[in-house]
Amino acid sequence: MEAENHTGLPVFLLLGLSEKPEIQSVLYGLFLSMYLVTVFGNLLIILAISSDSHLHTPMYFFLSNLSFSVICFTSTTVPKMLLNIQTQRKVITYSGCITQMYFFTVFGLLDNLLLTVMAYDRFMAICNPLHYTGIMNPRLCAQLLLLTWLFSVLGALPESLTMMRVSFCAVTEIPHYFCELPEVLKLACSDTFINTIVLYIVTGVMGFFPLAGILFSYSQIVASVLRISAAGGKYKVFSTCGSHLSVVSLFYGTCLGVYLSFTGTHTSWTAVFTSVLYTVICPTMNPFIYSLRKRDMKRALRNIVCSVLTSQ
Repeated sequence: MEAENHTGLPVFLLLGLSEKPEIQSVLYGLFLSMYLVTVFGNLLIILAISSDSHLHTPMYFFLSNLSFSVICFTSTTVPKMLLNIQTQRKVITYSGCITQMYFFTVFGLLDNLLLTVMAYDRFMAICNPLHYTGIMNPRLCAQLLLLTWLFSVLGALPESLTMMRVSFCAVTEIPHYFCELPEVLKLACSDTFINTIVLYIVTGVMGFFPLAGILFSYSQIVASVLRISAAGGKYKVFSTCGSHLSVVSLFYGTCLGVYLSFTGTHTSWTAVFTSVLYTVICPTMNPFIYSLRKRDMKRALRNIVCSVLTSQ
């Protein structure tokens, strides 16, 4: 932001999903339910993986970190929206808006990169099974996790830092339930050319290369599976990748739809609806996709339930 704007920082008003009073209680109950399912479902995945020694493998190591990232990703937006509905206040401060943008981007990038690392893990397990254990050792897994965090934290900085040079009116109404960067930029009172360029560069680099890595991994997996003659072997391979592919499809299909459509051709409410899909609905489905489609996870969850029941 320019120097003269620091003396009077703007105030943002989050208009939410609807201004109709009769719908507020319905939205509050719906989003609270989905948020609780997201948090407790992913916490249950983390608990199941940490408590079952059979799940102490690279795939489940990255899955537990993905579950943690999903919790943080959802927590950057939904609690604030629930608080606004509960208190009937729509205000979010300038610093609060920038902070929300930054952490939302951090955990969004982290989700993206973890999905890429998980695709690489499946590629190594299926295409190089004899060397899998030696290559995907605990040290490499820790290094990959560290790199995903490093790229996420640093990758989110350019968008947040360039936002500080943008001017806004004294009171700016955001037709959204959180400070999503493309929507906020549309409301700026100053030139946003640099911000738009940075947005496209970060989205392109952090979206294209991980997606290219995922597509390459699965192209190699498919080529390897086609060489398997037994139908049972093919089914076993695809069953180990089905959950990951489902989450990748949901994440990229909605997330990239918002950021790559930042051209003004879509209405704000269309963007809001798409944002709800990848910020709330997709994280809510994450526990179900991974726990219901994996036999090892279902066994670990049953063990947790049995141990809780026997302790009472």
